[in-house]
Amino acid sequence: MPQDISDKIRITLAQLNPIVGDIAGNAERARVARSTAADQKADLVVFTELFICGYPPEDLILKPAFRSAARLAVEALAKETADGGPAILIGTPWEEAGEVYNSVALLDGGEVAAVRFKTDLPNYDVFDEKRIFAAGPMPGPVNFRGVRIGVPVCEDTWREDVCECLIETGAEMLVVANGSPYDSGKMDVRMNVAAARVAENGVPLVYVNQVGGQDELVFDGASFILNNDSTLAVQLPAWQEQIVLSEWNRVDGAWRCDRGDLATVEEGDEANYAACVSGLRDYVNKNGFPGVVLGLSGGIDSAFCAALAVDALGPEKVHCVMLPYTYTSNESLSDAAACAKALGVRYDIVPIHKPVDGFEESLQPLFDSLPPGTAEENIQSRTRGTVLMAISNKLGSMLVTTGNKSEMSVGYATLYGDMNGGFNPIKDLYKSQLYSLARWRNSNTPRGGLGPTGMVIPENIITKAPTAELKPGQTDQDSLPPYDVLDDILECLVEKEMPLAEIAARGHDRKTVSDVARMLYLAEYKRRQSAPGVKITQKNFGRDRRYPITNKFRETI
Repeated sequence: MPQDISDKIRITLAQLNPIVGDIAGNAERARVARSTAADQKADLVVFTELFICGYPPEDLILKPAFRSAARLAVEALAKETADGGPAILIGTPWEEAGEVYNSVALLDGGEVAAVRFKTDLPNYDVFDEKRIFAAGPMPGPVNFRGVRIGVPVCEDTWREDVCECLIETGAEMLVVANGSPYDSGKMDVRMNVAAARVAENGVPLVYVNQVGGQDELVFDGASFILNNDSTLAVQLPAWQEQIVLSEWNRVDGAWRCDRGDLATVEEGDEANYAACVSGLRDYVNKNGFPGVVLGLSGGIDSAFCAALAVDALGPEKVHCVMLPYTYTSNESLSDAAACAKALGVRYDIVPIHKPVDGFEESLQPLFDSLPPGTAEENIQSRTRGTVLMAISNKLGSMLVTTGNKSEMSVGYATLYGDMNGGFNPIKDLYKSQLYSLARWRNSNTPRGGLGPTGMVIPENIITKAPTAELKPGQTDQDSLPPYDVLDDILECLVEKEMPLAEIAARGHDRKTVSDVARMLYLAEYKRRQSAPGVKITQKNFGRDRRYPITNKFRETI
C-alpha cells in the first residue's frame, strides 16, 4: 500500500475530452493520463464529472448494460492502482441499493477505496439530472493517504451547504469534478462561485472541467486552482486537452498549492469563435464523418460557416458548393469564389435552373390561377437543400446548416431547404454577432485553428446588404427590421423573457416589438425540426428553451 502523505502532495489535473458512450475508450484515456501522471510523480490524478461514460449521458443511464459496463471499467482501473502509482479520482455512474448516482470514485491500492455521490442535482436550463439520478446524502470527505479531501461534484459547489458539510466533517481541501458547459460569460461566473466557497470555508479548491463538444453543448475546460486566500495558483487554458501537475505543501496545518502556469483564457468574440469551432469539430469527428459540405451563397452566414469548418477540420475536409439560379447576382458568384479561394477549399458550381423549372412546370396546373409568391421562392431553397443532401449522401460528408439565431427566431428560413443538414455551428449566434465575429476572424488566427491566416471572409461579404436572392432586388430588410433592432428585441424576448412593454421602453417601435414576438411564436414548429447547433448564449433553441408548438398565448402591448 502507498505510504501516507506527510506535508507534500502532487495532484495532476486531467482536463480531457471524453466521448459519451465510449466507455472502453474513456477508460483507455484515463490509463494514458495516469501514465503521464506517474511520469510526473503525482500522487493523485483527477478526472472530470462522469468521465468514464462521458458527460452528459442523458437516458443512456437508464440502460442497465450501460451502468454495468461503466462499473466494470472503473473496477478494472481500480485494480491497476495496485502498482503503487498515482491514485485516481474519476467521475462515474454508480448503482447502490437500487438507486443510481452521479458519483466520483477514489481508486487506490488496487481497489475502489471510496465513492461519493452528487447531492445537488441540477434540473434547469440544459440540465435534467433528476430524471436519471438519485440525489446522494450530504457527503463527508474521502481519506486519501492521510489527507481528508472533499469531493463535491460540479453543482454541489454552486450552493453553500454541501461544501460547508464537507468542511465541518474535516475536509482539508475541495477537489471538484465538473461537466460545466460553456456559454458567454460562464468563466467569470464559475470563478466567482469557486471564490465564494473558498472564502466561506478557508480551504483551497481544485476545479477540473472537461473540454470538447457533445451534441449542442461545448465544454471549455479552463480548469483552475484557488488557494485558501482565493488567489489563483494554476489556470489551465480553455479549449485544449491538458494533463497538468500541481504541487502542494502543508504550511501551518493548511494546504497551499505552488504557483503554476496561468494561461490566458479567451473572452468575448474569441471565446465564442472557439466554442463554435470546438462544437463543429467534435460533432463531425466523434460521429465519424470524413468531412463537411455546405452551400456557399456569397453571403455572410455561409462564408462564416465555411471559415469555421476550415478552422475546425482543415481545408481538405471542407467542400463548398455554389448553387446559382436566375436571381443569383454576379456579385454573389464572385464573392463566393473569392471566399473559397481564400480558405483553400474545394469549390464547385451546380446550377439549379433545370430542377427549379421542372418543379414549377409540374406544379403549373395547380398554381396557374394564383400569383407567384413565397411558395415559388421556397422551391429554389428546397432545390438547393435537395442537391446538397444528394452530395452529402453520395460523398459521405455531413451537410452543415448555415442559419443564424436571428433567422431561427423569426422563421426566416425554409424547412427542407436552407434548414437541411446535420449540424449548425451558428445556430445560437445572432446576425449582428456574426458580423463582429467575421471581422475578428479576418484579423486573428484562432488558437488551434487549421485555417489560413489573414482575411478569409472577403470584405464585400461583410459590408453588402444581406439578401436571400429568391426574387429580383430582394434584401432581408424587406421582411425584417434592421438586424441591430431585431437582435436586441430577440435577446430581450428569448434570453431575458422581458414583457413587450419593457422592450418597447428601450426605444423600439411598439408594432415592431409585437410583430417580432408573433414571428417568434409562429416559428416554433420550424425550430423543432432544425438541426442541432452549438450553445453560445444562456438560452439556446433546443435544450434551454422548451415552448409548445401549439400555443394560442399572445402578449399584447
